[in-house]
Amino acid sequence: MSTRVLTGITPSGTPHLGNYVGAIRPAIAASQAEGIESFFFLADLHSLIKDQQPDRTQRSTLEIAASWLACGLDPEQVWFYRQSDIPETTELMWLLTCVAGKGILNRAHAYKAAVDKNRAEQLDDDAGVTAGLFMYPVLMAADILIFNAHKVPVGRDQVQHIEMARDFGQRFNHVYGQEFFTLPEAVVDENVATLAGLDGRKMSKSYHNTIPLFSSRDELKKLIAQIVTDSRAPGEPKDTEGSALFQLYQAFATPAQTAAFAQAFADGIGWGEAKAQLLEVVDGHLAPMRERYNALMAEPEKIEALLRRRGAQLRERFAIPLLRQLRDAVGLRDLSSVGDKPQQKAASKAVLPSFKQYREADGQFYFKLLDGQGDLLLQSSGYPAPRDAGQRIAGLKQAAEASALDGADLQLQVPAAQVLEALALMREAD
Repeated sequence: MSTRVLTGITPSGTPHLGNYVGAIRPAIAASQAEGIESFFFLADLHSLIKDQQPDRTQRSTLEIAASWLACGLDPEQVWFYRQSDIPETTELMWLLTCVAGKGILNRAHAYKAAVDKNRAEQLDDDAGVTAGLFMYPVLMAADILIFNAHKVPVGRDQVQHIEMARDFGQRFNHVYGQEFFTLPEAVVDENVATLAGLDGRKMSKSYHNTIPLFSSRDELKKLIAQIVTDSRAPGEPKDTEGSALFQLYQAFATPAQTAAFAQAFADGIGWGEAKAQLLEVVDGHLAPMRERYNALMAEPEKIEALLRRRGAQLRERFAIPLLRQLRDAVGLRDLSSVGDKPQQKAASKAVLPSFKQYREADGQFYFKLLDGQGDLLLQSSGYPAPRDAGQRIAGLKQAAEASALDGADLQLQVPAAQVLEALALMREAD
C-alpha cells in the first residue's frame, strides 16, 4: 500500500528563491520517491481568511500553480488540484464541525494570538476575528481526511492543526462506529533549508529582501548587486560563514562548484567578481524554469483545464464515494428506505462485495474489489499473468488482519477496516 502525502500550498503571489529552496524543490523531490502517492492542493479557500480581494486571489492562484509546474511538478504523476474544485471538502468540514470540540478550537494558535492581541489593546476578545479564522483547523482537517492522507509535511507551528485533524477524525470514527478515517501524522523537517535575503536576514516578503523566483536575468543582476557584503577589498581572504552571497551560491551550485567558490573566497575574490559568478550559477539554474513559467502564464486556460480535470478525477475516485458513505453513516439517507420490508432488506444484503478481474491495454492483468453498491474499495497494480492476479485474490479472500493488505501491488481506496469487513462478508456468504 502506498503512503499518501498531502501538501497544501497557499496562493500568495509569485514565490521567491527562499520558497523554492526551502519548500518547492524538496517537496517535488520527495514526491518522486518509491511508494509515495502525493497530493498537492492550491488552498484557495484558506486564502480567503486573510484576503478578500478577488482579483488578487485569482492572480495568486494562477501564479502559484504556474510556479510549481514550472519547477518540475508532474501533474500526471501526483494529484495537483485546486481546493475549491472539491466541494465535498466543505461538506466534510460540516460533518467534522458537528463532532469537533469548541474547547479545542479555542486553543488554536492563530485564534489565541488574535485574542491575546485584542486583550493587550483592551478590546473585546473576538474583535475582528472571523468565523473563518476560528474554523480554519476544521477545514484543514477536512482537506486531509477526505483523502485519508497518512502524512502531512508542515512547519512546527502547524503541528497542532494535524493533531486537531487526528482528534476530529477519531471522534467521528468513534461516534459513528467505524474506521472511516486514517489518522494523519505530521512530518516536520527540522533541517529545512533557509536562504539569506539581500540584507543578510532570512529571505522573507515581510523584510522586503527577497529575490523573486522568476526574475529576468537583468532583474536578477540588479538584485544580486544589492546583496550586503563587508568592506574587505579584493585580495583579502573572505569568510564563507555567515555570507549571504556564498549561501545563495551554494543553494544552486554543484558540490564541485561550491568547493571552488569557497577556495575563491579564501584567495580573496573581489565582491564584484563573486556577484558575477553568483549571477551565472543562479541564472543558469533558473532560466529553463523561467521560460516554462512565462509560457504557462501566457496560456492560463491550460492551467485551468488541468486543475479542473484533476479535480474531477479526484472527486470521482475518492471524494464522492467517501461522502456517499459518510452521509449514510450520519443518517442523511434515502427516506424511502425507512421501514423496509424484511424481504427488501434481505435482497439488499444479497448484494455482496466482489472482485473484478480485467486486462488493460498494457497487457497486464488487474483486479479491483467493489462493495455491494459498486464503490471501489481496493485496486491492484498490474500482474504479468491472470494466474498471478488470481492467486493474489485467493490470498486476500482469507485476509483477517490489516497487515495482509500491505504490499506495493495494492492501493486501498478506503480504510483497511472497511476492506476487511467486505472480505469477511464474502467469506460468510461462501
